[in-house]
This record gives sequence, C-alpha cells and structure tokens, in this order.
Amino acid sequence: MPILCRPSVWVPEYTVSMDETLDLCRRLHADQEKLPLVLRMIENTGVRKRHLIRPLEQTLQHPGFEARNRIYLREARARVPSVVRQALTSADVVAEDIDAIVFVSCTGFSMPPLTASMINAMGFRNDTRQIPIAQLGCAAGGAAINRAHDFCLAYPDANALIVACEFCSLCYQPTDTGVGSLLSNGLFGDAIAAAVVRGRGGTGMRLERNASYLVPQTEDWISYAVKATGFHFQLDRRVPGTMSMLAPSLHTLANTHGWDASTLDFYVIHAGGPRILDDLSRFLAVEPDAFRHSRATLTEYGNIASAVVLDALRRLFDEGLPEGARGLLAGFGPGITSEVSLGTWTTDSLSPAPFQAGIEHPATVL
Repeated sequence: MPILCRPSVWVPEYTVSMDETLDLCRRLHADQEKLPLVLRMIENTGVRKRHLIRPLEQTLQHPGFEARNRIYLREARARVPSVVRQALTSADVVAEDIDAIVFVSCTGFSMPPLTASMINAMGFRNDTRQIPIAQLGCAAGGAAINRAHDFCLAYPDANALIVACEFCSLCYQPTDTGVGSLLSNGLFGDAIAAAVVRGRGGTGMRLERNASYLVPQTEDWISYAVKATGFHFQLDRRVPGTMSMLAPSLHTLANTHGWDASTLDFYVIHAGGPRILDDLSRFLAVEPDAFRHSRATLTEYGNIASAVVLDALRRLFDEGLPEGARGLLAGFGPGITSEVSLGTWTTDSLSPAPFQAGIEHPATVL
C-alpha cells in the first residue's frame, strides 16, 4: 500500500507575536464596537507566534491584487524548490521517481499552475501528472494526501509528491473589520510543506483507506468573496461548531475499516482553532493530548491552512511511533468538507521502483 513519508516544512523569517497582534488590533480597530470580544477570541486561539512572507509593516499595506499575486508567484517559485528537495531526500527518492505532483494552495493564483514551473526547473519528468487544487482551503492538505493515495493505488509502482504553499498574509484586507475577519487576522500564518507518497517502500503512514464528506447546505460558511482587491475571507460564526457534523464521518470511515475511531494510536488533525480540536476530542472520546501535534502547530505557526496536517505529521515523525500503530489524519475546510485518511505506521525501507520509460507509466492525455 502507498506510504506517506516524512514531510518537510518551511516558514518565513518574519514573525508576529500574539502581543503584537493584539496591539495592532487595538490600534487599527479602536472603533470596532465588539473589539473586546475580538481581542478575547484572538487570545483564546492560543497562537503565540505566526510567520509572514513579508515584514509586518509591508503585510499591513495593500498594493493591489495584481501586485500581491506577483509576490505570491515570486516567493513560491523561490521557496518551494528547497522544501521539495528535502521531502524527496526524506523519502529516499529523486525528482525522476515522481509520477504525479499534487499542488494545493488557496492564497494565490497561477495559470499554468506552479507544477509546470517545478517540472521545468527541478528535473521532474515532462510526463509527470499535474494535479493542482486551489479551492478546498484548509481541507486541501487532507485532499492532497487522499488524491496522492488514489493515484498510487491506480498505479501501484508510482510515487506522488504533495506540495502545500500557503501565504495567508497576502490575503489580509485592511477594510474588512467584521468579527470573523479580525479573528482571521490573528489566526492565519504562512508556510510551505511537502511530502512524498511512495507506491511501495518507505517509512511513515501506510495509507489504507480514505474518504471525503461534505456537510449539506454549508457552502457559504467558509468562503472567499473575490473582489477587485483580491480574496476576502468570509467566516460564518457557526463554523466553530462544525465538529458535531463532521465527527460522525470519521467514525463511519473507521467503522468501515473495522477500526474504532476512539481507540487509535495517533491522530493528525487540521488545527483550525482550539475549539475545533477541543470539540473533536470530545466527539471522538479521546484525550486532548491525542491532538498535541496539531496544537503545537497552531501555537507556534498559527493556522497555516492546507499545510497544517503536514506539519502536525512532521512532529509525529519527530516523536516516533512503533511499527503497526494505527491512526487517522483529517483535514477540514470549505464546503464544509472533511478529507480523512486511515493508516498504519511502518518502517519498511524497500527502495522505490526505478523509472522505466513506457513501463507502468501510462501516456499523458491532453
């Protein structure tokens, strides 16, 4: 079965602390009648520090949608390659071994996708499949893992690369002063993450089953309003309570696989906020410490959107797991959508299958 190998994660050098965020909110939004509520909500996120792709003073400026997207493309092209190379090294593969690239991001736009730049600049084969996903928001980290899993099931000797590139600070909108927008300003951070799913061999989470679930009639709860000034993030006040709607889908998937979602050995969960993690631990009937890696990501980096699950998984690698440990990985985002994987920890060290032109690699269809 396909194995999700150790992720690599990069965060920018510029940072903003919780204290700085609160001071900025007080200074910039002193006339917001619900400011005390907003400040309490930001404090309750537990985010100590976030990383920004640009210095704070530049982040607070809005040079226009076009200029911001140029920054996104420039920084992504400059930063993604080193993160990808580290992920390839960790998985003991090289660029030529990769058969598909799943690239997820909701904070900038490019056509052709950035996978084309990677193939041209980094030594990937020109028949590498490109699977860009731009509209699943925070759920895209889980979706990328699931689509890579599906690809490797279809082509058992194939390897897939996952890349999550999120520069959330480039979506800051100075004129958006609603409670949801101000909370988001104190929650999201920037990061790039990458990981390889090997068709065979490797150490990590052996992917065994995955599923998607969409909560009916919630498509406007997390969304973008796309305006002349760019992406305006919209967050419905009902979102923090969505675990009551999504937790049953996690139980259903585990039951289908003959497992109990409440008795697994590890959990890698998207850290949308502390309420999400607290509620899910209650609905799954697991100790809050089961989500310690997700909480650490939230505390140290903030909500880094689709990259959260990969960073939480990286922390799990650092801690270490015994052979055969069973676990669950879940990403949540717009829709309201869950993308969930089940897997078993393995330390198999078989080498990946070498690439042979025309063998086990179906032709590209245009």
